[in-house]
Order: sequence, then structure tokens, then C-alpha cells
Amino acid sequence: MGDEQNSDLLQGYEAIGRHLHMSPDATKHRVKSEGIPVFRMGRIVCARRSTLNAWLVEREAAAHTSKGRV
Repeated sequence: MGDEQNSDLLQGYEAIGRHLHMSPDATKHRVKSEGIPVFRMGRIVCARRSTLNAWLVEREAAAHTSKGRV
């Protein structure tokens, strides 16, 4: 993997949670309940910062739309 791909990769619930400003336990719960986009490399749960940021933008847009805002 290139340096750019490596810097985009988060490994483990702790790292993913830090990026999302939540605890590892809350992150694990929300992966299951809210569909935080993760994948596995063997037994390690991973995510990409870029994918998480895009997911957050989608959720924000959906929240604004559901409240009648555009």
C-alpha cells in the first residue's frame, strides 16, 4: 500500500472511535446499530478515514432533509 492509503487506514475500534470522537465500545455498538462502514483484515476491524468522512456527510445531509431543511 502507498503512504496515502496507509495514512487513510484506521485499524481497530479504538482508532476508528478516536476519528469519530467516541469510545471503542460506542464505536463497536454503532457499527452494528447504525452501519458505520468498516471491513476486516483478518481479525482486525478497519475503516478508511475518507470513507468515514463521506458516511458522516451522507448522514448529515439525511438529517437536514428529514427536518425539512435543504
